Amino acid sequence: MPKFVVEADGGSRGNPGPAGYGAVVIDAVTGETLAEAAEYIGVATNNVAEYKGLIAGLKAARTLDPAADVHVRMDSKLVVEQMSGRWKIKHPDMKPLAAEAARILPAGQVRYEWIPREKNKHADRLANEAMDAGKKGKQWEPSRSTAELGARARSAATPAPQGPPGDAAAGAARARAALAAASPAVPEQAAPSVGWGSADLGTPATFVLLRHGETVLTPEKRFSGSGGSDPALSAVGRRQADAVATALAARGTIEAVVSSPLLRCRETADAVATRLGLEVSVEDGLRETDFGAWEGMTFAEVRERYADDLSAWLASPDVAPTGGGESFASVTTRVAATRTTLLARHPGRTVLVVTHVTPVKTLVRLALGAPPESLFRMELSAASLSAVAYYADGNASLRLLNDTSHLR
Repeated sequence: MPKFVVEADGGSRGNPGPAGYGAVVIDAVTGETLAEAAEYIGVATNNVAEYKGLIAGLKAARTLDPAADVHVRMDSKLVVEQMSGRWKIKHPDMKPLAAEAARILPAGQVRYEWIPREKNKHADRLANEAMDAGKKGKQWEPSRSTAELGARARSAATPAPQGPPGDAAAGAARARAALAAASPAVPEQAAPSVGWGSADLGTPATFVLLRHGETVLTPEKRFSGSGGSDPALSAVGRRQADAVATALAARGTIEAVVSSPLLRCRETADAVATRLGLEVSVEDGLRETDFGAWEGMTFAEVRERYADDLSAWLASPDVAPTGGGESFASVTTRVAATRTTLLARHPGRTVLVVTHVTPVKTLVRLALGAPPESLFRMELSAASLSAVAYYADGNASLRLLNDTSHLR
């Protein structure tokens, strides 16, 4: 029985916006490209375009050999999980497309695998060629495609990642060690460096960090952690969640959504994920600090009742709030572990991380290699966006902090 690999992708410049898909069928044994397909489909969402790319790829494989064993590889977690039967299909636009894809070949002949975006460059280039053609009022023409050539060149030039990214300080230390061990001799025709480094490290994983919308406690600046009442979003918070959902849908870059288990984050995440047609994954490590006996109190009230405890807490990350709360050191340990888990799960992808003040500030602090006291020197508004990119060499880059332009 012949074995084919189908790689498919779709994109939308606006989500919804001008959209197109690309798909390629590859001989699983020789690696030879057997068929390419791409099409501009007008205004649609990313997910619709991705499903149409899958359908085109499966149909091309069926045309080549209806009895073939087909291995589908896509960088859309949504499509892969839904077609594998692990996620429910809730969006009405997705259901008929998934059903059509399922009918093309018998289920036993097709298996699905999620791959990072950088490993799906051939299909991605085809999708972009289709969208570029549509912008000119034309359709994609196979004779003008450069997708296969570009995919092969990048595959040969891009080194494999060297492990999961960590803190900025740790990554910088590894980079310094590598430079110290390197030979000082430089070839006369050496290629120029990429960015600040000496090699193309591939597409970084990017965490778009979203603080949840307001609750009734937020404008009163009360301690609201994981040990308190778990308030829902207020009316203002719901409007903020809708505003950030609109802004992120327009950007069209989010590929996965993860959330703290606390209600205010889950409600914010659900508002965005519904707009994007994505599922929400809950991560317990993203919960807010447990503020112990201080839950629900203002800073002034805590200072009045627990002055010595508050002073000790402000002076050391190892000190917990009164009544058995969490120290910042403990929060850092679990947030860093969750970061490592998410980076391993989403290499090279853009992930919306819906969480709280302390986890966002902690991720920013670790990315910068900043000391613990920096937590008290960052402003982080409700429903604000920040972003950190994580590279394969262990370095991290802060790209955005406390953006609230979508709320104006």
